[in-house]
This record gives sequence, C-alpha cells and structure tokens, in this order.
Amino acid sequence: MKKKNLIIFGTRPEAIKMAPLVKAFKKTDTFDTRVCVTAQHREMLDQVLDFFEITPDYDLDLMKPGQNLYGLTATIITNLQPILEEFQPDFVYVHGDTTTTMSASIAAFYSGAKICHVEAGLRTFNKHSPFPEEINRTVTGHVADYHFAPTQTSFDNLKNEGIKENNISITGNTVIDALLESVPRADLIEDKEVDYLKKELDFSKRIILVTGHRRENHGQGFINICEALKQISISEEDVQIVYPVHLNPKVQKPVYEILGSQENIKLIAPLAYPAFVWLMNKAELVITDSGGVQEEAPSLGKPVLVMRDTTERPEAVEAGTVILVGTDPEKIVHEAIDLLNNSERYKLMSKLHNPYGDGKACERIVTYIENLSK
Repeated sequence: MKKKNLIIFGTRPEAIKMAPLVKAFKKTDTFDTRVCVTAQHREMLDQVLDFFEITPDYDLDLMKPGQNLYGLTATIITNLQPILEEFQPDFVYVHGDTTTTMSASIAAFYSGAKICHVEAGLRTFNKHSPFPEEINRTVTGHVADYHFAPTQTSFDNLKNEGIKENNISITGNTVIDALLESVPRADLIEDKEVDYLKKELDFSKRIILVTGHRRENHGQGFINICEALKQISISEEDVQIVYPVHLNPKVQKPVYEILGSQENIKLIAPLAYPAFVWLMNKAELVITDSGGVQEEAPSLGKPVLVMRDTTERPEAVEAGTVILVGTDPEKIVHEAIDLLNNSERYKLMSKLHNPYGDGKACERIVTYIENLSK
C-alpha cells in the first residue's frame, strides 16, 4: 500500500521551492502525493503553479483584503482539519517560515501525521527580525519530525536546539533545483512579461535588479533604501535600475514618491517567476531584502547586496556571495558603486561557490523518505 504525502504551501516563494519536490515525488511509484495550497498569496501563487504545471488537489483560497496574522493563522488550521481527516496523510511537507508553514505544521501535528520541514534550521536568533518568520520557522522546527536542512549551518542550529541528528538531513536548498530547471525554460517560452522587458528596458546599460518588501524595512527603512537607489542612479549614468515594486502600500508610497521621476530607474509591476528569473539572469547586480534571491542569484553569478540588518542565511555572507548592507544609504551606495566599478572585485564575487546546493535537494529528500518507508 502506498504511503500518502500531503505537500502544503501558500505563497509564491514556497510554491517555487516546493514545485520541484512535488514533481520529484510524482515521478515515484512509492507514494500517493497530493498538493494543498492555502493561497495566502493568490495571484502570485497561481503564476508559479501555471509555470510548473501543478494543479492543486486542495485549494483553500484563503486570501482576503487586509488579512492579519491572527485571522490567517486560525483560518489555515481550521480549514486544514477536514482535508487531513479525509486524506489521512502519512507525511505532511511544509516549507520554510511562512504563516502557512507554522499553521500547517500545527494542524498536521494534531492529525497525527509525520511532519517534514523543508528548508529547516534557518535562524537569526532574533524573534523580531524577520517578523514573524523567525518564530514561524522556530515553532515549525520543534513540531516537525524530519528536518531537511539546506546547509551545515542550519543542521548545526537544529542540533543545538536539541533535534536528534538522525532526523536531520543536509540536502541543499530546493530553490536551486527550481532555478536550474527554470532558467533555460524562461529563455524559451513565449511570455508577455519577458517580451515587455525586452522592449522597455535599455540593455545597453548595466541592469541593477532591486526587490524589497520586508516588514522590518517598512517606514524609515524604505525611505533610506529609496534615497540610496536615487543616489546610485544619479552617480552611475550607464546603469538602469529595474525595480518590480511590491503591491504593499507601505512599499509603493515611498518608492513612487522618491524614485518615480528618476530617468534611469524603471518601476514596474511585480513579475511572475519566469520573467523574474529571466531578468535576474540579465542583471549585473542584485539588491534585495528577499531570502530566496540571496540563494538564487549566486547560482547565476550575480553579486547580491542584502538590505537587511540580520540574515538567516549567514553561509552566503561567509562564502562572500552576498554583502549585508542593511538600510544604511551610505553603505548601499558605496558597495553598489564599488562593485559596478571594481572589475576585479566583481569578477571574484561572481565566481564564488554558491553554498546552497547543486540542484539535487529534492532527489535527496525523496530518497530519505523512501528509506523511512521501507
């Protein structure tokens, strides 16, 4: 009798990182694998599902305007109950550190399923940064039965928290699996957003790709970020800054007020995953506060400036593939301009080994669970 897998996710980053795992399990004869989405992020989630050709078996469709963490947490747990009771999975897979992840791990624990935490063990050791992600992943880490750590550092974090070594496996990060599959596809597929970028962007200039959305940067942090980007655009005339602006009004307001009139800054709508991968591959430098981008861009040889004061991905800082600049305008400007104009430093950084894996994380996870099931 086949063991039952339920893979649960709700946001675009989770979908990107779980899509190759869904595909890897679907290729085996060992499991009955089903997918449940909470749709914590609806439209951005659907774009990823379409690209990876994944049709969820269960769709909770929970996204509401102005939803808060209290209501979302309770709603996810309550809505998962009938699915868990009907399907009765042996293993439930959650990813990373979202509200979906934490809530689904608690619901799965109540159901009696074994909980498998993909991208386990990331820590800043500051429960307020990032908020609420640090607590989400810590809670999940202590509810989960099996932990798929992307690196030795995340393995050590879990071990130091009392997790048994036998229940932790170092796999690399599934985001690299997704990326390495997606880059050639993004170049080949017909995509309206890619066509738009080809037409609207000036590729005779060096492209700086910017993303930013973290709660801890809202307010003065985003004002500082925007002032820094404005200075870079004024100083470096042969650069075009491309910023897909997050839909959150707390991001949109300072970005459009400070950067909207700058000639060599292109503010665009958020991009679907294939177009974002395509653009990241064309960029010379990436400036971001995103966790996933810190992992992805080095695989494409792109130096990354991380606009956060803390990171749960210290391996990238230690490897030299990313530089932590926080929201200090002077530091952002100095590091960006130096990388753009110091060819030796840029070349060295772009050739460093990515500490987040080789694209075989999903293969390792499937093998681990198959061995448990024998």
